[in-house]
Amino acid sequence: METRPSTPALSALKIEESARRGRAGGSWVRWFAVALGLALLVSALVFAVRSRAPVVELAEVRVPDDSREVLLNASGYVTPRRRATVAAKITGRVDRILAEEGMRVKEGQVLAILDGSDYRVRLTSAQADRDATAAALQDLQVQSVNADRELRRAEALQQGGVSSQQALDLARTAADSLRAKIELTREQTRAAEERILVARQDLDNCTVRSPFAGMVVSKDAQIGEMVSPISAGGGFTRTGIATVVDMQSLEIEVDVNESYIARVRPAMLATAVLDAYPEWKIPAKVRTVIPTADRQKATVKVRLAFDRLDPRILPDMGVKVTFLGEEGKEQVKRAGAVKALVPQAAVRNENGISVVYIYHEGTVERRAVRTGGTRGSDLEIVTGLSGGEQVVVNGFDSVHDGAKVQKTNRP
Repeated sequence: METRPSTPALSALKIEESARRGRAGGSWVRWFAVALGLALLVSALVFAVRSRAPVVELAEVRVPDDSREVLLNASGYVTPRRRATVAAKITGRVDRILAEEGMRVKEGQVLAILDGSDYRVRLTSAQADRDATAAALQDLQVQSVNADRELRRAEALQQGGVSSQQALDLARTAADSLRAKIELTREQTRAAEERILVARQDLDNCTVRSPFAGMVVSKDAQIGEMVSPISAGGGFTRTGIATVVDMQSLEIEVDVNESYIARVRPAMLATAVLDAYPEWKIPAKVRTVIPTADRQKATVKVRLAFDRLDPRILPDMGVKVTFLGEEGKEQVKRAGAVKALVPQAAVRNENGISVVYIYHEGTVERRAVRTGGTRGSDLEIVTGLSGGEQVVVNGFDSVHDGAKVQKTNRP
């Protein structure tokens, strides 16, 4: 009889407790990893959104261009009222040059030092003469004391009838002679002191100093060259060491045709435009009219003063001047206070202060301004802006001083 193998009963089938625990633990770990990944993704998205620079709309600050009555035009150059080619008071060889082109100097600042060895020797010799004369004076004073004593003795002897009148006269002459020699030696000592002062002055003249504060625009001598206050030696001797210009004395000099000079008056308003900066209009006014004419060119020189100096204005620059008539004078005064024009949306009121935000290389700068009137959709800026800057006109929500932004220009 065939016997079949016995099959395990269904009740014998079961899952081990260790396997059930392992499967439950793995599921929890997977769910935790998924949740952590989602949290990190959300955090990264939030950080990316927050760190993205806000986009702002920009507009350029404009300079007002008012219509003014033009009386006449002239051209000329920027010239300084104080300009000096500094030279030495003595002839000497240059030992040191301390001046360089473009260097700003103060009044009395050393520009060059000349060879002073000869003058130093003269000073030493004058001092030696003074000392020798002073020593001789002491010897004469000792002799004078003895001569006075001999004179008193001779007077006593002569009164006693022991000595003759001739001996008394000789003693008196010797005493008077020594007093005269002492006085002469004292004068010689004073003369030696004066020679010392001259030698010291000559030695001090070896140091060349700037006569006033300004800027060095030309270096005219080099180390080892001979300089002299007068032209000598052909082309081998320099007469100047450096040229110094007082940059605070810059003005305009133009030639006006003598047919129109009657229209020009002192204090007349004008506008100057440098050839180097044709878009920059500089307010100026007539300082003086030179009371002489050039018979060859039939012109009269007129000097004008800048309302305000600027580092961009340099000596000998070419300039064109527009003289303004009286009818536009009040308008010029009114417009002269307005430095720039900006859209009204660019000016914000923060704690009672008018401010604008200026864009520069990806960041914005908060700047306080003083406003004037309105011109259409623009606002006049009296102080705070000069023209050419870019200001924020839209997108102020996330803008603060020093904030990084992305720009988009106003169409």
